Amino acid sequence: MKTNVFLKRYKEWGNDFDPANVKVKPALRVNTLKITEEELVKRLKAKGVRLQKVSWLKNAYFYLSDFALASTPEYLQGYFYLQDAASQIPAMILDPKPGETVLDMAAAPGGKTTQLSMLMNNTGIIVALDVKTDRLTSLKNNIERMGCSNIIVYNKDANYASDLNMQFDKVLLDAPCSGNFCIDKDWFNKRKVEDFNEKAFIQQKLLRSGVRVLKKGGTLVYSTCSLEKEEDEKVIEWAVSNLDVELIDFKLDIGDAGLEETTSITRRLWPNKTMTQGFYVAKMIKE
Repeated sequence: MKTNVFLKRYKEWGNDFDPANVKVKPALRVNTLKITEEELVKRLKAKGVRLQKVSWLKNAYFYLSDFALASTPEYLQGYFYLQDAASQIPAMILDPKPGETVLDMAAAPGGKTTQLSMLMNNTGIIVALDVKTDRLTSLKNNIERMGCSNIIVYNKDANYASDLNMQFDKVLLDAPCSGNFCIDKDWFNKRKVEDFNEKAFIQQKLLRSGVRVLKKGGTLVYSTCSLEKEEDEKVIEWAVSNLDVELIDFKLDIGDAGLEETTSITRRLWPNKTMTQGFYVAKMIKE
């Protein structure tokens, strides 16, 4: 019966689909810190990997393979990162520049953190925070594997980012969220609607912390892998009403507009439409 509750919500929001038929395409991101896109494509195709360029991302490919790509020398040497295509959007939208100072508020296991480093050409400073000690090992391993040398890792609750006594040009908050059924087939049996407001409270606190350490005129990108309005559009509406931020538009040739009028320039990725995990992303500047 829980399944019907969630699917009814999604249908009311304009998307009627059957989660049993959703097919998510696996994707990878080329790590241009270590290899050119052309060379990696050549290597993987020689191994029989079938690649399709993701038209709306930089350095990203959907792939099909008869073997585990994580077992290849190219993966172990950090030439690519296995990363859902939707998950690659926030760092691209944040668009960090070489030499900038960037905060990643929830960094582990490191897909977006190492993508930021790549986009910055290993220059500037990235401060990567994660509150969970057991996740730091994977974060550090991925940073080393991908050859990123401009990242400082802290085992720290991002709610207290101001303790660092730093101001940042850009902030990425890929917020802790409820997730969605695409990455957990038992999701419907683990969640109830009331959970989403609890998550939203956590997300609002993190947003307030991120804006506090963001320079005036700086950029913050907020994202979740949740499909729930409580954790997405409603959180952003709260931020616009309560924090010194303004939503700004960004070009993304995939996904739907946000569900609320005030958040229509945010983007929502329905998995049955995009063949990615469900996702939500918003971009704002500090006034």
